Amino acid sequence: MKKVWGGLIAALVAVIFSNALCAQDNANAILGNWKTGSGNAVIQIYKNGEKFQGKIISLQEPNDPETGKPRLDKEHPDPSNKTRPILGLVNLWGFNYKDKNSWKDGHIYDPKNGKTYSCNMKLTNANTLEVRGFIGVSLIGRTDTWTRQ
Repeated sequence: MKKVWGGLIAALVAVIFSNALCAQDNANAILGNWKTGSGNAVIQIYKNGEKFQGKIISLQEPNDPETGKPRLDKEHPDPSNKTRPILGLVNLWGFNYKDKNSWKDGHIYDPKNGKTYSCNMKLTNANTLEVRGFIGVSLIGRTDTWTRQ
């Protein structure tokens, strides 16, 4: 009888441990390079501690056509940030993995208009990521579909 209980306990521990590993694998499924819906940029999503964030690693037009120099974050409301390059800019941060391929409670910065929005992301399949930026509640916002690179 002790062997049966010992075997059942070992099996239960194995199931719990494997479920924890699967949850971790799902959390990391978002990691990688993603092309934005417009195709103008590629964002690299990575972990920073326990949270997920992303930075711009490629731009369709990395240089300002007028100056020939790297594009700058000219629209940022803080004057001290207006001279930083857009390439390499962290524009996603603070995301927590929730469940069912959803990352929530994050923020997204749009260098085109200098605004920061609340943001949630959902992996609809291995190569498609829905990124929803919003103000206030998620119902009022815009979703962009990104493709894994």
